[in-house]
Amino acid sequence: MRVYEDMAYGPAPIAECFWRETVADIPQHGPLEGSARADVAVIGAGYTGLNAALALAEAGRDVVVLEAEQPGWGASGRNGGFCCLGGAKAGPDKIRALAGEDGARDYARAERAAVDHVAGLLEAQGIEADTHSQGETLLAHRARDVTGLHEVAERMRHWQGVESRFIPRDALAEHGLASPEFHGALTTPIGFALNPMSYMLGLARAAVRAGVRLFGASALIALTHDGDYVLRTERGELRARQVIFATNGYSRDDLPGWFAGRYLPVQSNILVTRPLSDAELSAQGWTSPQMCYDTRHLLHYFRLMPDKRMLFGLRGAMRTTQASHAATRATARADFERMFPEWRHVETPHYWSGLLALARDLMPFAGPVPGMEGAYAGMCYHGNGVAMGSYAGRLLAAQITGDGPATPAAMLRPLKRFELGRFRRLVLPVAYRLYGLQDRG
Repeated sequence: MRVYEDMAYGPAPIAECFWRETVADIPQHGPLEGSARADVAVIGAGYTGLNAALALAEAGRDVVVLEAEQPGWGASGRNGGFCCLGGAKAGPDKIRALAGEDGARDYARAERAAVDHVAGLLEAQGIEADTHSQGETLLAHRARDVTGLHEVAERMRHWQGVESRFIPRDALAEHGLASPEFHGALTTPIGFALNPMSYMLGLARAAVRAGVRLFGASALIALTHDGDYVLRTERGELRARQVIFATNGYSRDDLPGWFAGRYLPVQSNILVTRPLSDAELSAQGWTSPQMCYDTRHLLHYFRLMPDKRMLFGLRGAMRTTQASHAATRATARADFERMFPEWRHVETPHYWSGLLALARDLMPFAGPVPGMEGAYAGMCYHGNGVAMGSYAGRLLAAQITGDGPATPAAMLRPLKRFELGRFRRLVLPVAYRLYGLQDRG
């Protein structure tokens, strides 16, 4: 039982994904065959699952990872590569209401720790991932949103203890951020951009080196419990004392049944240009390597990559069909040309989409699955899974071993059900229409 059309879970959305062309080889891990046993079974070979598996293996646990496709197939291999603060869609006031002042402070620390965790992992495992960008830059798409930038700066000062740099509209060009779309910018010096597929495959190699048994083409088709968890795939069966579900936007409502109605997959779409010449960069006046996003509710996110290609992403698609895929591509292209008018002639040969996941209370979850002893889940990173999805895996491993970073209480709160249950995606047209009006108004 899944929320989107079948196309969302097949190969079509990533047929033109740029990241797959940037790596020399994508190893194919064979399927689980016959019977196997492990201390911990991990479902999903993305950032969450493999970070959990790596930490558990390094702590001496016998770990098996089951992946329905191959590592990097899902969101971990098709995102925009923004390793930054985030994970919650809830604002500080709501987090404070949910978890109290101390709980909100703990969560803010976790967002920073998540970024540091990925940076440390890249260094420790020798993963080359084309990192760039000194923090991230928020751009005001309306004049009145400049006030909001100053409010964000104050929040960063209060919750993260850092000073953000404000750039007025008349100084954007000298910072390589020239666009008729924007009225000011704010750079917060936390985070960096990376090649998500390079990070993903490096993480998989590190996990295997640590002793993790990783099986691809091994979709979970049945789950029972008889003292152990018994996980059945098409060609094999795995027994494990504990299990971690790390499937995020690609989860099912029936495996396990507790997931039903408790996460909402949302589509994100990305264009990537051909390499831009120095003359083209100069003509537009956009030369900054900063990872950027704008102040829209239905935000755009974009960055000039080290090879001088521009990555440009957006939210707003409500279906995954050939027609909607093409329509969203046209919307993305129109938005790209409006923001960067000097690049109207520049080809965008790469376009793809993927699913992130939202929670009803707009907070990420990393904790025990209620009613399933020895079962854990990490999910709902609200479009910021590079850092928080990775760190959630580390937190889940610590919950199992009792050694490692403590999980903030705000991330341990069981996920609430969405209204409309299996039909919850029907809220998206209403929400997106409202957000679109707010973005224009």
